[in-house]
Amino acid sequence: MKLKTMNRAAAAMLALALTAALTGCGNTAASSESAEASSSSAAESGSESAAESTAADDSAYAYLADFNYAQAFDENGYLVGIKASDYVTLPEDYADITLSADLGTVSDASLNSYINENVLSQFATTEQVTDRAAEDGDTVNIDFVGSVDGVEFEGGNTQGKGYDLVLGSGTFIPGFEDQIVGHTPGESFDVQVTFPEDYGKEELNGKAAVFKTTLNYISVKVTPELSDEWVAENLAPTMAMSNVAELNAFVKDSMLYDQQSGEVYKALCDKVTFADELPQSVLDYYRDVVLMEVYRYAKNYGTDMATILSARNYESVDAYLEDMQPTITNFTQQQLLMQAIAEKQGMKCDDAALAADFSRFFGSNDPSRYISTYGENYVKMNVLQSEVMQSLIDNVKYE
Repeated sequence: MKLKTMNRAAAAMLALALTAALTGCGNTAASSESAEASSSSAAESGSESAAESTAADDSAYAYLADFNYAQAFDENGYLVGIKASDYVTLPEDYADITLSADLGTVSDASLNSYINENVLSQFATTEQVTDRAAEDGDTVNIDFVGSVDGVEFEGGNTQGKGYDLVLGSGTFIPGFEDQIVGHTPGESFDVQVTFPEDYGKEELNGKAAVFKTTLNYISVKVTPELSDEWVAENLAPTMAMSNVAELNAFVKDSMLYDQQSGEVYKALCDKVTFADELPQSVLDYYRDVVLMEVYRYAKNYGTDMATILSARNYESVDAYLEDMQPTITNFTQQQLLMQAIAEKQGMKCDDAALAADFSRFFGSNDPSRYISTYGENYVKMNVLQSEVMQSLIDNVKYE
């Protein structure tokens, strides 16, 4: 099983590169106010205009069917035909960044907690316990047949298929879960409850009911014990890790990266300046990246983009794009900034760098799954951005 959460572009692994993780250099407060105003205006205009513009909206963006995330990047992970330093001015001290000392440390407790919650939990198994009484908080498997005045009612019978219920979750009728606590697997017993007056079914509202219930078993989640042998058996195939020390080092580096990357990027934004006019090809690319979320969502649900956006209080795709302009600009600026630093430092992600460094940043030694989805050059761009950020983090000073 591959680790799902241990990658340094955590929130947007190979979808928006680091753009989802880092704060844009623009005025985010103004952007938020603009977004709120646009949403409010669209809501007031109603959904009728959205329906009228559906055909025009979707025909204008039909080209998204052929969109390829890799199309903007070359074989080294750079923007095609773009020299970023033409649009970004880096001062001599751009890499001279100081952060709070607490961002440069990871406690043993935090490290162990992260591994338990994000690594070992993915390999947890479930065991059936039958030799103790059920307690509040347990997950139990039960069967039941419900009746009112001795007559079974629709939907009140598990048909012997078993139902998993967390005791104390409040999922069932008030009082139901409390009456299971204290019983032992294998027991059959009556659970007596009264449906709420506003339950929602006329024939059950406010009625007293009896559920003939059988407690089948208690489900207990068992997390494996971390050891060198466990790491070698479970992580070596996908992450080339053979012992706990290697796993700890990888997780610690990942946690430090996540703690510091946003702050490093903010510090960079305070130092650099951007050209007044950014390359249109890059702005257009990130416009399409933003639209792809809506386009794919619409296709998955068999509807159109305007309908999806009307549910978000936008009267048209164009209105949505207008609202997203600050975001598109921030994405573009970030791409240019990270590439400008790569140009300055002579960094690139060619085939050799991809093979060597992908696992370092994304917790897998096999990029093929991501390449098949997003394209090789897009994956290279992700690795390059991660390399650039890591080089900055490696030189951070602490106070």
